[in-house]
Amino acid sequence: MRDRREIECWLTDMDGVLVHENTALPGAAALIQQWRDAGTPFLVLTNNSIFTPRDLAARLRASGIDVPEEAIWTSALATADFCASQMPGGSAFVIGEAGLTTALHEAGFIMTETNPDYVVVGETRNYSFEAITKAIRLINNGARFIATNPDATGPSADGVLPATGAISALITKATGRQPYVVGKPNPMMFRSAMNRIGAHSENTAMIGDRMDTDVIAGIEAGLFTILVMTGIADEREIARYPFRPTEILAGVHELVNAEPIEAEL
Repeated sequence: MRDRREIECWLTDMDGVLVHENTALPGAAALIQQWRDAGTPFLVLTNNSIFTPRDLAARLRASGIDVPEEAIWTSALATADFCASQMPGGSAFVIGEAGLTTALHEAGFIMTETNPDYVVVGETRNYSFEAITKAIRLINNGARFIATNPDATGPSADGVLPATGAISALITKATGRQPYVVGKPNPMMFRSAMNRIGAHSENTAMIGDRMDTDVIAGIEAGLFTILVMTGIADEREIARYPFRPTEILAGVHELVNAEPIEAEL
């Protein structure tokens, strides 16, 4: 049994929790403001590696949610943090957008096509046969294979799009090498986020809308987990899994000015 009154730090997913297709979900703006007014440490997490935190802060601001860019933690940042911890000052061949290349540059990495330490694959709308071929050859020559996140598809107004996991699978099929995936559901992303704000698992909660990423990674990282029903999950989806979040809420509006309650497992 865990008690929400013990929570001092918060991690929250973005899409499906705070926003839906660039529209703020009920209570999202108020909850962020509540944390900021109270000086509560928090981070907004996303597996999206395309955008920089500044880009995402602007997107959230346009939706009416004021989140400082330093309070946003992406799979690109987590990937750069991991690579820098493994090989400070290393080099990488990158398939990805500004969110990923900027994060790696700021972590001290050199972008190169000549004998890189890593091939890092993130999400992009500009996949090229030439770049994928180069990645395959570099991995075959000994470069370590890293992916920012495992998502096979992403949403668009016209339907699903192939995402990082789909391109990684293509490279895996050609090389026989599986990537090390840093983003959710790897609990490493949560641990790196907690390190960023000086949080400890015993007093940190994770809010998400997916059982297969947010909740399982939160459980494996030892966090208090809250599933909200404003995104992917429904009762049928919850029933598919042998694990349960600490709490299930209709949405983040239930956390605004809420009295802390003893959680049910």
